[in-house]
Amino acid sequence: MIKYNCLIIDDEEIDRLTTLSFVRKYSELNVCGVCSSVAEAMKIIEKEDIQILFSDIDMPDIDGFEFRRSMMAIPVCIFITSFADMAAESFELSTLDFLVKPIKADRFAKTVVRIHDYLESRQKASLYEHSLGGDTIFIKDGHAQVKVKLHDILYLEALKDYTLLFTAEKKHCVLSPISSLLKDSNFRSFVRVHRSYAVQKHLINKFSPSQLMVNNIAIPIGRMYKDNLRDIKS
Repeated sequence: MIKYNCLIIDDEEIDRLTTLSFVRKYSELNVCGVCSSVAEAMKIIEKEDIQILFSDIDMPDIDGFEFRRSMMAIPVCIFITSFADMAAESFELSTLDFLVKPIKADRFAKTVVRIHDYLESRQKASLYEHSLGGDTIFIKDGHAQVKVKLHDILYLEALKDYTLLFTAEKKHCVLSPISSLLKDSNFRSFVRVHRSYAVQKHLINKFSPSQLMVNNIAIPIGRMYKDNLRDIKS
């Protein structure tokens, strides 16, 4: 079972312990810290990869909303508060759920289901942001899947762990390194010509020693990849 790292923040001890008692009922929720202040929480965040934040809102010094604004990289935020009228503002901060104290067991169970659904969907999106089949690639664009024909892709550009796919009309971003894409049989028509670029072989217009042209776009040729173009040149 996948475990998710959690952090609990509440300036009231009884409320902290109450939240902790609910969280501990779910073995997949791994509690990395139970904190009385944001300052205490920051020390844990520096050391641990936190996926779920259970946070009070009305706290001294830095409130839950301000803290969330600085911690948007944490995927899941669950606000727990005594003030029901704060719900609308909380959802402007990508809040997954909003619980009103005192927490009820059945309501918390629904929250855990939401957490599961969201994190599983997020993980699938990361692993399968591109799904290949035939001559088409489906690219995740927001909540939609955009269909792109492989033969419409002019070239690929590496961008750290991502790859940009350029067509004549638009560019798309796929969460996969260019080296992984090029190993897929669906991309056999592409040739790596540079550490950062791969192009469709049949779209190459002309060469020079340092660059080639694809649809009137200049692409650099890396010294280590010149041999990849030998068959095309001949």
